[in-house]
Amino acid sequence: MCGRFVVAGSNKDLVDLFDVDTVGENLPQPSWNISPTDPIRVVLESLKDGRVTRRLEAARWWLTPSFSRELKTKGPTFNARAETVGSKPTFKPSLESRRALIPASGYYEWRTEGKTKIPFYIHLPGEQVVFAGLYAWWRNRELPDDHPNRWVLSSTILTREAVGGVAEIHDRTPVTLPRDFWNEWLNPTTKGTQELADEAVAAATPVAERLQFHEVGPVREDSPLLIEPLNPA
Repeated sequence: MCGRFVVAGSNKDLVDLFDVDTVGENLPQPSWNISPTDPIRVVLESLKDGRVTRRLEAARWWLTPSFSRELKTKGPTFNARAETVGSKPTFKPSLESRRALIPASGYYEWRTEGKTKIPFYIHLPGEQVVFAGLYAWWRNRELPDDHPNRWVLSSTILTREAVGGVAEIHDRTPVTLPRDFWNEWLNPTTKGTQELADEAVAAATPVAERLQFHEVGPVREDSPLLIEPLNPA
């Protein structure tokens, strides 16, 4: 699973990295402790009049499908299991046509030892980590058509079985896409299927195997100090 992550880069950094065409409003600031329902920055592509536009947008980290009556779903939807995402009604429509890249500097995971949970920071030193994500638009029917907040953009992070060293910490990890799979994952002209999700997992495996980690202190508040090693060499 992925229940906390870090995005330390600026908006300009992300625009340059992902070759973004348009930048949305109200983008969140860098954070070292992003938790479910917080706003996050996502990269997506929209298709209009035959033209594809790559966008950097703010989204709520908790996917709410369009058919939901409430913004917060009954079950947690900030993660989606890659192995079954193509068969779940909550996620299948997004997999088909609303896929996203979710940039991260790294993420946190906890290893359980007895009754104690030990936090670790997982990352690729000197590199951006990019999660495979999905997004959805939810209409707040309690607001009038001309209200600026009537539509809510929400998102989820795909997870997979952990491989490499991080499997020592937890049995799940985000799907960490390599650069050469970004365009294929985003392409709005491609109808996403379970097969595409499986391809994403396979493409992400070499990245997941390179992930590094170190123990950190309690993950509280929001500070760059959160990712500092608890016991530096």
